[in-house]
Amino acid sequence: MKTLYPMDMEEFMFALGEDDLVVQIKKSFQTDTPLASALHDAAMQLYRQYLVVGGMPECVMLFAQTKDYILVRHTQDPILASYLNDMSKYNNLNEIKKTRLAYDNIAVQLSKKNTRFQYKWIKKGGRASEFENAIEWLCLSGIVSQVYRVEQIKKPLENYRDIDAFKIYVSDLGLLCAKKDLAANDILYMGEELNDFKGGMTENYVNVQLTINDYHTYYWKSDRGAEIDFIIQRDGKLIPIEVKAADNTRAKSLKMYMDTYKPAYAIKLSSKNFGFEDNKKIVPLYAAFCI
Repeated sequence: MKTLYPMDMEEFMFALGEDDLVVQIKKSFQTDTPLASALHDAAMQLYRQYLVVGGMPECVMLFAQTKDYILVRHTQDPILASYLNDMSKYNNLNEIKKTRLAYDNIAVQLSKKNTRFQYKWIKKGGRASEFENAIEWLCLSGIVSQVYRVEQIKKPLENYRDIDAFKIYVSDLGLLCAKKDLAANDILYMGEELNDFKGGMTENYVNVQLTINDYHTYYWKSDRGAEIDFIIQRDGKLIPIEVKAADNTRAKSLKMYMDTYKPAYAIKLSSKNFGFEDNKKIVPLYAAFCI
């Protein structure tokens, strides 16, 4: 049975008539050559629009027709309400409250510096035994996904996951912004008020793009706290991916990882234009769908 995902960044651009830009982005990704500055700026603006609108087809089509963020939000709100309704419909009475508490808390934890999911943030004294069924229901319903920490960088990664250490991301960025009641301009201009949230939101965006491309995503963290946002298997190789919300791409954790595990190459996603340096493929955030 095929899983139905929201539209990814590529499909979003197609819906907005940006077919030629998609071609240019794919070419730059393959050749590691920068896009023309004007095209890069335009693509970054489309990326921020995608964060607001998300990938729900009805929201994307409405935005393509109207460019009206308020109308899009009026479409997103009933979708969020339907999620809550489903939680009541398909859960037993005892689990409804736990599922809603867990769901409401996911966006809160994305604002934490350490985005590893912690039950104690759902409620004081919260434990896995109390909320693990709620998390499982949210994952099976497709509303969220879990990304596990891997303890060793070996194939198959699935065999080395730590079942007690994971992050949770939502399946649609537009619904995430709607749930947090963020105005379009908050996202389009990335004001300082969003500093605590934009790192987790950007990780969430990348996970959505990778998941839609059928990657199984994991993350890595050393005993000393160095962390790599995503580890994927790409073309038979285990590739680390570092994610930055802005153009600051200095990453001590990535250097430590590369010195230790010597991957074929690494991928750094940020607002910087395409390039290749120090065995790192530099990819702008809007091109995450190319990976």
